Amino acid sequence: MRQNHYAVKQIDHPPQSQAGGTIKSVTMKITLWRFSYAVLTTFCLLGLTGASSPGSKAKDVELRIGIVQRFGDKPTEQLQLEPTKGDRLKLKFTTNKTEQTLVTTNPVKLETVMQPLPQPIVEEKVVLGTFRTFETAEDNAKSWRKKGIQVEIAQPERWQVWAKRDVYKTPLLRRLLLQSVQKNTKTTSVYIDTQILKQVPRVSWVVNGNRYSPNNLEISSDKNLIRVNEGKKPENARLYAGHLELQSNAYGTYTLVNEVPLETYLRGVVPYEIGNSAPVASLEAQAILARTYVLRNVRRFEVDGYQLCADTHCQVYYGLNDVSPATDKAIASTRGMVLTYQNQLVDALYSSTTGGVTASFSDVWNGDDRPYLRPVLDAAVNFWSLSDESLASEENFQRFINRKEGFNESDRQLFRWRFESSLQDITKDLQKFLTVKKSPFAKFKTIKEMTVVERSKSGRILKLNVKTDIGTFSLYKDEVRSAFAAPRSTLFYLQRVSKGESKLWGYAFIGGGLGHGVGLSQTGAQSLAKLGWASAKILQFYYPDTQIQILSNNIKP
Repeated sequence: MRQNHYAVKQIDHPPQSQAGGTIKSVTMKITLWRFSYAVLTTFCLLGLTGASSPGSKAKDVELRIGIVQRFGDKPTEQLQLEPTKGDRLKLKFTTNKTEQTLVTTNPVKLETVMQPLPQPIVEEKVVLGTFRTFETAEDNAKSWRKKGIQVEIAQPERWQVWAKRDVYKTPLLRRLLLQSVQKNTKTTSVYIDTQILKQVPRVSWVVNGNRYSPNNLEISSDKNLIRVNEGKKPENARLYAGHLELQSNAYGTYTLVNEVPLETYLRGVVPYEIGNSAPVASLEAQAILARTYVLRNVRRFEVDGYQLCADTHCQVYYGLNDVSPATDKAIASTRGMVLTYQNQLVDALYSSTTGGVTASFSDVWNGDDRPYLRPVLDAAVNFWSLSDESLASEENFQRFINRKEGFNESDRQLFRWRFESSLQDITKDLQKFLTVKKSPFAKFKTIKEMTVVERSKSGRILKLNVKTDIGTFSLYKDEVRSAFAAPRSTLFYLQRVSKGESKLWGYAFIGGGLGHGVGLSQTGAQSLAKLGWASAKILQFYYPDTQIQILSNNIKP
């Protein structure tokens, strides 16, 4: 999702209090089936069926958001936790099987150092695929499960699908699996990732002159407000409501998890995703989508023991620094509202700018299409028939991209763009991408030609061929955004650039939009709101045939 930065504003009213722990379990790892049961049961227990109408005071569903995901991935790191004025921090942890609680009014600085191990430890996992997005990784995981292989999705850097570690837990099992996969699928992208660990990060902190170093730490405060500062400047601290927990993750480091009620979480999402100054109807649409998105996507970080991240791989969530009366009002007026299709939470995808046309789910990722995610001309007046003048045609597409007037986003900076990149830079980008993918084409030296082979009905690139000195390879769908630094979306065409010389210098990427382009355009929604469109009409425009409903146990996740 889109990331914005705004000035800090005074909080107009205190955050909502934490829910009574109905689905809280600070150490559990939430599996998908347990999530479905727990969330639906929670909806029922908390009385959300009728009580969550706008203005309701019903309790919230509690979330677990990873706000600092890789603490300890550098040799030394610091993270400061601070109480608000007049408050105190409570630190709860276990040492020698004894539970301890410390209370302090002072900031607590968490520090990591690399601790040598008595003996080196070998850690291995079978990596079945590496991907740009969770959506593509999830589809890949589904295909492996159909083959009888148990898998899990992780995000050490890029998203990966791993053979489930507690199933393939011996070197022999891992190697037998690798041999079987390579023999039966002819793939070269599956490999065993082997690491020999001689040291591991260890977290410690000092309170009242004593240093402590347990593996897990729970942090709370009397006011349910804690400041978290990853840098050295006090003004960089972010204010979070609820509780925090420092816990280990699947990569040998630590994650700081914020346990926060859903409606309070939205107060830290809406201002950063669409901005405080957006028109009211677009703020309401964003609030409904953000609520729907988080409830449908809590499975993303099961492997790490929490639910969602706090950056653009999920939704941008930076806490309560930038809450405003406008965003709080939009959240409160839509309380409990979610977007559904046939009584199921929609895949509430959205992006900054579509470039004039929204994309189908399958235009960007592999997997089943969603009927409500389909190409829509991003304009208040329908002046281009996508059925009669399909953007799958290269001629139609280039004519479409070169048109700039009449769209909801016409006055936006990244609605249309042109980026030139030399063959040298393109080569470096592709080699890096192919190396991560473990592709044999990573050894190529020279690019001879790049060609868009296939487009979708929304104009997105489905297949792009790159001819090199060692052969031709293809990039598919969202791989295109990973492989090049230049394009901001897959909605572009290529133009050869010679710079006045006889030989090819590079390519111009000429296109539009920022992001995947599926679902709502945040900038387009603001334009429609300025025209007087209500939030319900905006959502119906970008997600045809959907309905806004009050959250209840009749709605499937």
